[in-house]
Amino acid sequence: MKKLLIALFLIAGSFAVQAQELEWQTDIQKAVKLSEKSKKPLLMFFTGSDWCGWCIRLQKEVLKTPEFATWAKENVILVELDFPRRTPQTDEIKKQNFELQQFFGIQGYPTVWFATATKDKTGKISFTQLGKTGYVAGGPTVWLDGANKIIKKS
Repeated sequence: MKKLLIALFLIAGSFAVQAQELEWQTDIQKAVKLSEKSKKPLLMFFTGSDWCGWCIRLQKEVLKTPEFATWAKENVILVELDFPRRTPQTDEIKKQNFELQQFFGIQGYPTVWFATATKDKTGKISFTQLGKTGYVAGGPTVWLDGANKIIKKS
């Protein structure tokens, strides 16, 4: 019985580790390089991580699940664009996030934009918007179905 409990604990732990292994970019320049290299679109998560209840709920119900982790590794480059109230950020990140918020016309949180991006010789980034979503009730299966519809159109 003890071995069975240990085995179950290890299996459950591996799912938690898999969800935590995701790498969320916060630097759009780096994210665009990864996107161009991998030919994967960007998933840009506009969030208020320390105050937005719907953002926290989206994280818990979808973005921190093993199903999402598996899907994300195969399909997108993850970018978190955070607008916290209590968590400190550098001035560069604040400026970058504000500019992207303005470009994508973010009016509420959470908003998730899917886009492709290219950088020209001068370093200027051009985005092609594929579509957007936000919190969707129903867990990872429902949310990922909507995300797949957006990225498959591209």
